[in-house]
Amino acid sequence: MSEFINYEELPDWVPGRVLLASDGLGWKSVACRSYHYEGQDVIVPGMKDFMLVGYRGGVTPMQRRYDGRWTRETIGPGSASLLTRAQRVNWTWNKPIDVTHVYLSGALVADVASEVMDCAVTEVALADVLRTDDPVMTQAMEQIAREAETKGLGGALYVDSVARALVVHLLRRYANIQSPARGRGGTLSTAQKRRIVEFIDAHLTSSLDLKIMADVLGLTPCLFARQFRSSFGKPPYAFVTARRLERARYLLARTDAPIKTIALDCSFSDQAHLTRMFRAATGKTPAVFRRQAQ
Repeated sequence: MSEFINYEELPDWVPGRVLLASDGLGWKSVACRSYHYEGQDVIVPGMKDFMLVGYRGGVTPMQRRYDGRWTRETIGPGSASLLTRAQRVNWTWNKPIDVTHVYLSGALVADVASEVMDCAVTEVALADVLRTDDPVMTQAMEQIAREAETKGLGGALYVDSVARALVVHLLRRYANIQSPARGRGGTLSTAQKRRIVEFIDAHLTSSLDLKIMADVLGLTPCLFARQFRSSFGKPPYAFVTARRLERARYLLARTDAPIKTIALDCSFSDQAHLTRMFRAATGKTPAVFRRQAQ
């Protein structure tokens, strides 16, 4: 066995009945499982991934020992727990509960942190929290679990989007990240700006993460993110989203294509996803924008 366990190995340490799983859905860096657990006293080795636990059914006193210290809470529906990766913990509870686990890879969290901080972040440590009543976290977990259940079109892209927003929230609330001192990073040249914009526009229907875009210009993700922000006034991920919305506006105004088709053509997971993003950016739904534009 490796030093840290995968989430697939967790039932070897915490026996439970699987109620839902994202296994086999092609998600990258994110996974989801729901379990029914009876009361237990278990020791869990360090895990490769960050683990978020959402409590869906049952109320129980719970104790957890982390870093030699015990914490105690009463856990019930709406509560959530956060376990940082690579930490051995002892869990104890005595009542049956239903839970949803969301697993976030260390690479995903570090990638989002690098973009947020405009510097190379190789490791992130999140706080270990036995109970938090955090609606942003629990709603994101519910969205991810619902996608595992419904297996909707564009599910991997949708989950990646939700997971990245969730990671930003976790970094804001549960992590203490220090940005290293850095010199002036400069900006992209005119040729580099033209090349990366052309690449983004040609791949709007594909997954565009920081490394993929940085590789186009032969830069490290850290330097690329910093120079991109200096050149365009916004981070790469926000720029890509804006270009997708710009294409959606063009198609809504100039074509009769169904809105659900435009959503997929612009790399949104479905029409509802496009509507949420479009309304946030313009204050109008796609349907209203189309009526006014045509």
